[in-house]
Amino acid sequence: MATLLLLIIYTTFISLGLPDSLLGVTWPAMQPDFGVPVSFAGFVSMLISGGTIVSSLFSGRLLRRFGTGRVTAFSVLLTAVALLGFSLAPAFGWLLFLALPLGLGGGAVDSALNAYIAEHYESRHMSWLHCFWGIGAMTGPIIISRVIANHDSWRKGYLTVSIIQFVLVTLLFLSLPLWTRKKARITGGMAESKEPEERSETGHGNPLEPLNIRGVKIVLVSFLFYCGIESTVGLWGSSFLVKAKGLDVATTAVWISFFYASITAGRLVSGFLTMRVDNSRLIRAGELIILIGTVLLLLPLPSLAAMFGVILVGLGCAPIFPCMLHETPVRFGAGNAQTIMGLQMAVAYTGATFLPPLFGFLASVSTLALLPWFILCYIAAMLASSEKLNSVLKRKGPAGNGVGVSG
Repeated sequence: MATLLLLIIYTTFISLGLPDSLLGVTWPAMQPDFGVPVSFAGFVSMLISGGTIVSSLFSGRLLRRFGTGRVTAFSVLLTAVALLGFSLAPAFGWLLFLALPLGLGGGAVDSALNAYIAEHYESRHMSWLHCFWGIGAMTGPIIISRVIANHDSWRKGYLTVSIIQFVLVTLLFLSLPLWTRKKARITGGMAESKEPEERSETGHGNPLEPLNIRGVKIVLVSFLFYCGIESTVGLWGSSFLVKAKGLDVATTAVWISFFYASITAGRLVSGFLTMRVDNSRLIRAGELIILIGTVLLLLPLPSLAAMFGVILVGLGCAPIFPCMLHETPVRFGAGNAQTIMGLQMAVAYTGATFLPPLFGFLASVSTLALLPWFILCYIAAMLASSEKLNSVLKRKGPAGNGVGVSG
């Protein structure tokens, strides 16, 4: 039963990644249909991100009241309905309306499953979980490209992804009894323990209340700048290679796809590494690899070195996010994990939403060649916050016992 539940969780994360890449690849076909300026995609994206941040913040309260299984099933239903609405939308205004439930559903699923895996499964499963998200994110554009190649409307692509989501919703509702079995983390999987859905927890009526726990503010800095690195390189890496390194657009597109492939493959490998290496060392190793990749982008080296620098940044990103998430109950206690997980996800989405546009604005008034310097600042902030957190947790003692204002 534990294996079956794990397979369902993995499948759910594939479906979580499917919609994330749809808007960007579909917008060139959508925009003429709705007769709006190209820039209007930004409004849809911002509303999706806003919904995601809100649902992440309040996910802890929802999980305590309804349980992981119900929250996940309803949230996927919400995304399925929103995607169906996208496929049927008669005007652009409907996209703005549907963007909110799409973001709300995605944020709740992300926070719920990350918290569940962090508490009940070993670290390797967290890495593999986010590897499966990468599979979904890569599959979405493939579905759209196949639809358009067959001379069908982009609406059929959204409809196809919506149908996949509705099938998953059915599977999730059928699997609800699996979520209420007694589970706990053991070597190799799960075992009998106190019921996770019914155990007593440290409640947080205010989703920002965990900020009073020592170390939480510090770890949020890492989440903010990690997502800033990943999303900024993903958005502006190609433009940097073209403008600053003199490469052609087709070549840079391939290498940026390698950036995402390196994250996905790296998470597959890091899942195996967690069997031998603890999370904190993998996080530090990932940060150092990002630093090396950034230096390759920064130095006046041949363009091939810059392209390998992009791949190294992706490889460095691979273990950091899942390992930081998996450490949440270890660092702050199981009773606080769900609420803190939601707060971490909200800050992560905030970094992914606002830091890339910030760099884009500054680059527009200066130069894209500043990209490595920004990434260098981000990774320096991550390294400083990680080492500070390790120091705080050593003084703090057992997880969950050091409540107080964090440094």
